[in-house]
Amino acid sequence: MIPPPQARDFLRALGWGDAEILPLAGDASFRRYFRVVEPARRAVLMDAPPPHEDPRPFIAIAGWLAERGFHAPAILGRDLANGLVLIEDFGDERLCETADAEPERQRDLYGAAVDILVGLHRHHAGDVPPYDGAVLHREADLLVEWYCPAVGIEPDRAGYTAAWDAVFDLARASRPVMVLRDYHAENLMLTEQGFGLLDFQDALAGHPAYDLVSLLQDARRDVPEAIETEMLERYRVATGADAAFDAAYRVLGAQRNAKIIGIFTRLWKRDGKPRYPALCPRVWAYLERDLAHPDLAPVKAWFDAHIPPELRGDPMVVAQA
Repeated sequence: MIPPPQARDFLRALGWGDAEILPLAGDASFRRYFRVVEPARRAVLMDAPPPHEDPRPFIAIAGWLAERGFHAPAILGRDLANGLVLIEDFGDERLCETADAEPERQRDLYGAAVDILVGLHRHHAGDVPPYDGAVLHREADLLVEWYCPAVGIEPDRAGYTAAWDAVFDLARASRPVMVLRDYHAENLMLTEQGFGLLDFQDALAGHPAYDLVSLLQDARRDVPEAIETEMLERYRVATGADAAFDAAYRVLGAQRNAKIIGIFTRLWKRDGKPRYPALCPRVWAYLERDLAHPDLAPVKAWFDAHIPPELRGDPMVVAQA
């Protein structure tokens, strides 16, 4: 977490030349974040180094959200050639830690997060790529590409594809919305203006159920099933969502959780980040909950035939068993 060499000149050109640059966070991508601090103000420096990262989608979607009244960080400066962006600092108070420390507020916090999605889904999707069948398949395939080999399974790839083919039409959006894709408790910042939104640079135009899955089946935090049920009902009442929406929610839940299990395994095997596999048992629990929906029967049948219960869990642990 050493600032990139161009950071000081970039900040100086923006009038932040005397600011202290402090490590803030890294994530599962190549992006890194630093807090830029002066006595009377502070901001966040995003380091999105090319060619691995491109900050332009983040900038464009932040503008799209702000124009519609959603609280995305203001863009204070940019250097696209070096992948540097100075953005508004939303502070350190996130939904996840707040809900953990004050469980009595959990229902209100998640309710407010659902209400943001209700408002967001009143708008047609912006100028972003479609979340189509090809993307859904490519993401779901991460489980058979990374998790299965890690635990000693040689999967039936053709059968896996066919199983998903049988259900993906249920998740086709008749009216696509902006899907932020990483809408969860670590990316929702508590500010005086309500929740600030982060990590939306990979947004696509897709089904409104997807971001509800991101929020209510959080890979990094246990969300009680009772809260999930109550929040889904809150969304249904506000939007008139019907049984078809429920089916889409479960299909996208299963797809997202399969993808995440694959990604977390890849982060361990390829990228040397061994903390992620320990999150997989939680994600498997969500996946199994989704597979219990009747419309997921073809996918459940594939999992039951090819990944027995004893091989579902932390891939580092399963691989050593």
